[in-house]
Amino acid sequence: MQTTTVLLIVIAALVSFALAWYQYIFKKKRSRLHLGLSALRFGFLFCLCLLLIGPEFKKFTTYEEKSNLVIAVDNSSSLKTEYGEADATKMLSELLGNKALQDKFVLRPYTFASSLKASDSLDFSEAKTDISAGLDAINEIYRGTNTAVILVTDGNQTLGRDYEYIRLDEKLRVYPMVVGDTTRYEDIRIAKVNANKYAFLDNQFPIEIAVSYAGGKSIRSNLTVSMDGQQVAKETIVLSANENSALLTPLLKANRVGLKNIKVSLKPIPGEKNTANNSRTIALEVIDEKTNISIVSAIKHPDIGMLKKSIENNEQRSVSIITPNAPAKILEETDVFLLYQPSRTFQNIYDFIQRKGVSTFTVTGSKTDWNFMNKAQSLVIKEDLGQTEELFATQNEGFSFFDTSDFNVAGYPPVLGNLGDLIITKPFETLLYQKIKGIPLKDPLLAVVEDAGTKAAFLFGENSWKWRVETYRNQKNFKNFDDTMDKLIRFLSDAQPKSRLDITYESIYEGAGNATVNASYFDKAYVFDPNAKLVLRLDNAVDNFKREIPMLLSGTSYKADLSDLQAGDYVFTVVVEGENISKSGRFKILDFDLEQQLLSSNYAKLERLAIAQKGRIFYPSQKEILVETLLKDSRFIPIQKSTQNVVSLIDFRWLLGLTVLFAAVEWFIRKYNGLI
Repeated sequence: MQTTTVLLIVIAALVSFALAWYQYIFKKKRSRLHLGLSALRFGFLFCLCLLLIGPEFKKFTTYEEKSNLVIAVDNSSSLKTEYGEADATKMLSELLGNKALQDKFVLRPYTFASSLKASDSLDFSEAKTDISAGLDAINEIYRGTNTAVILVTDGNQTLGRDYEYIRLDEKLRVYPMVVGDTTRYEDIRIAKVNANKYAFLDNQFPIEIAVSYAGGKSIRSNLTVSMDGQQVAKETIVLSANENSALLTPLLKANRVGLKNIKVSLKPIPGEKNTANNSRTIALEVIDEKTNISIVSAIKHPDIGMLKKSIENNEQRSVSIITPNAPAKILEETDVFLLYQPSRTFQNIYDFIQRKGVSTFTVTGSKTDWNFMNKAQSLVIKEDLGQTEELFATQNEGFSFFDTSDFNVAGYPPVLGNLGDLIITKPFETLLYQKIKGIPLKDPLLAVVEDAGTKAAFLFGENSWKWRVETYRNQKNFKNFDDTMDKLIRFLSDAQPKSRLDITYESIYEGAGNATVNASYFDKAYVFDPNAKLVLRLDNAVDNFKREIPMLLSGTSYKADLSDLQAGDYVFTVVVEGENISKSGRFKILDFDLEQQLLSSNYAKLERLAIAQKGRIFYPSQKEILVETLLKDSRFIPIQKSTQNVVSLIDFRWLLGLTVLFAAVEWFIRKYNGLI
């Protein structure tokens, strides 16, 4: 308590005493009644003064802060081995039940596979392992705190970036506990098979096959490639301890249109224990046409390379970058023109487009000649004020030309556009609206036009390359942006009229984990209908398998989860109940379990991780040593901390009650004795 407060309390007591003494004792007969009333008056005045002063004092509370002990256990199917499952389950149970660890640490159990989960329940059912994602999540949660991480895993990662090179907070220590079979066996395996998703009819297409060998001998094996059950390539491979990998690129012929099942097989070597990784199945689709897109530009800009890369992410698209004076032969072969910041040099291009009725995607910006554009085409008219502005994007959830439910522009950086009134003369829908300096506008930033066979798209801003970079920054891939660009190009290149039912799916799924079918349904006014009932009817003729799956509303689309399906070829139809509307498709789920490709634990990589994070590697037989190491480590000694709180000397409610009580009693006694 401060000296000033003590002094005020003393003065309050003296003043209260003086006033009570003066009123009831000074120059009066000293009776018991007067002494009692004097005491009541003193109590009333003193409590009133204390209420006004509000005396406070500092209260110190000490407590002990323990370090965190994170026990993260691999819950992927790769631990379903003779030793892995039992060792991991036993390790989690014994560590959580250790009394000494409980006294020193706050125990935090987690499981991880493709992501981190706060749980102590294990079923070893997940199909992918991303150790780096688990460590990143732990690092974010416990950043800046003394934390020990016991990483119970076999060290085999099938997803994400290499965890060996991850850099965590300096206060985080990692202690890998290696479970599973640590014995090194001789093994030859197909490490990777790369191929495009699409091939074109009557063309040859390459597949890339990476083969690796773990062992100390010189071995020989035969590699065969079959397509739809027929052998189409065969090679002999010789590997050794020094030359332990090979890369092969056989050329295959696309003879018929449709999904093609390609199986790559290696003949097992003598004594090989793990043969699950000796074969790999992929699939691709043979198509008989390709969409040609020409990007027309008279200037150089990062957007142009980005658009080419994004569009060509779909192998069915071929993108050429041409100048406005390109020869007529190239123009004739173009299915969609992407006009980048048109100027007067584009006159021949616009003349060709008007004659042929070709779809266009126009991107405008600071170099666009709007005086020319207003005369060269009639879809868009804009008043150019000669001033540019940063334009942010906001999404139109009611856009109906194609499914954009997975497209999210939140947080996207601005593009650079021209100020001025804008008029679109044909029926259109806005995919993205403009927002300037935080103020949402009704002016379109990305609009799509469809009228009487005319299809066109307009992006009224340059520097959209930043959007694709932002997508990668947020999601570690370009899929969100590239998929939307693919849907836009598909819409522009499709000669069919607008449909009330659109479906989105992959032709090939590598395992059923990510298999989904999305659908968007619109009413007769082409407004998204969230109250429709959509059903997906599945059919697998080989297994005589049939199923109906209700599609669930997810944002602005309907979704069917197919993650429980077995590998195979499926035909499906999406039906709108109560309407004579349906759409069909087919897809293939490949029989592939990435978790079973590696048999032995990767203790060498885990040891390098432990060294980098100032920890130490352990094995199940060294559990007691691990516990002792953690208990003796001075970095994890509990820290005694204190908190300072300023609290009232006396609760004001008690003071107020006493004040009222003293005043009431005094008044009652005075009245009873006729002193009022």
